[in-house]
Amino acid sequence: MTKYMLIMRNTDESLATMMETPFEDMLASVGRFNEELIKAGVLVAAEGLDDAAKGVVVDYSGETPVVTDGPYGETKELFGGFYILDVASQEEAIEWAKRMPAIPGSKSEIRRVPGIDEFPQDNEFVQRERAWREQTGQL
Repeated sequence: MTKYMLIMRNTDESLATMMETPFEDMLASVGRFNEELIKAGVLVAAEGLDDAAKGVVVDYSGETPVVTDGPYGETKELFGGFYILDVASQEEAIEWAKRMPAIPGSKSEIRRVPGIDEFPQDNEFVQRERAWREQTGQL
């Protein structure tokens, strides 16, 4: 099994549509999808994110990082939340993403999450992380 992250991305327009949807309807739709993921045994994590206007951006373009409060300047697409699934293939992750309740105009980006075994095992920081993951039951 391999982990894939489904990154939920919204536009200003899709967020406006979402705000018109009754919260209980949205919660029920997402809840049913989450139950499917749980029953299938593929859900590792799932979180939505707070309003982008409450976030900050740390920009590393210059010598010193610059912190800017939201709302952001131009927002063509906003990262709104994510799922992490443990599935057999990218194709399976795609199939789950197709079933995800989504607002028209939004998108889902699918990216593989490399496992710790894919990094150099003789690296001291990888060894420390592996030990931490073992201690916390993540391996």
